[in-house]
Amino acid sequence: MDALKLIAQDSLKSEVPVIEIGDTVKVHVKIREGEKERIQVFEGTIIARKGSGISETFTVRRLSYGVGVERVFPVHSPNVAKVEVVRHGRVRRSKLYYLRDRVGKAAKVKEQIR
Repeated sequence: MDALKLIAQDSLKSEVPVIEIGDTVKVHVKIREGEKERIQVFEGTIIARKGSGISETFTVRRLSYGVGVERVFPVHSPNVAKVEVVRHGRVRRSKLYYLRDRVGKAAKVKEQIR
């Protein structure tokens, strides 16, 4: 079991982004198409964080042409180039799954003044 922990320690990113639930973020993801590689940006609200260590993930939700789209990103994945915080949200929950049922302005998270 210790060997697995050592391998996991080596693959952890040194610069972990400081992100909180409710933040609006831009996630820059590396996309491979054949031989080429490009970066695609996915912008949305963080509605959940799960796990710890190497298996830690966060879920980002956005509306795309009126349809809710959620993607789960591993924090320590090499395919996640960087995570930019656009604005900080003011929430009182650790999981914002209730936003799935909301429509329009009700689905927005208030901004936290820092």
